Amino acid sequence: MKQNLVALFCGLLFGLGLSLSQMIDRDRILGFLDIAGNWDSTLLFVLGGAVGVTVITFRFVLRLRQPIGSEKFYLPTNTTVDRALIIGAAIFGIGWGIAGYCPGPAITALVIDPANPALFLAALIIGSFLSDRISLLDKHK
Repeated sequence: MKQNLVALFCGLLFGLGLSLSQMIDRDRILGFLDIAGNWDSTLLFVLGGAVGVTVITFRFVLRLRQPIGSEKFYLPTNTTVDRALIIGAAIFGIGWGIAGYCPGPAITALVIDPANPALFLAALIIGSFLSDRISLLDKHK
């Protein structure tokens, strides 16, 4: 229960930050990605702030024996840059560029105008399902 409450708090905080910084506005995101047109640098400042806070706080957080509400930290162990990572990142970037959403902002944007983000999230779920199926097929070869 404690872990779920921590996750809920973090999700609400993340959603609030996305809303306050207007990062749930797909036109703002598409403006950031349009470097040859009317470029909007807002996302650059939001990303800079997020990276700055992470760089500082993770040093303290990872010194804890365990995270709040869990027995251990679940940190990635794979540091390999492989074909799947590169292809996945490229597909993510293409989808982000076309839709103007990534998962967190799309969920948060459901409260403003649910049609576009709902369509995006449906495609995200289908794409994730298909990716899992393809991964299973690759493992059985």
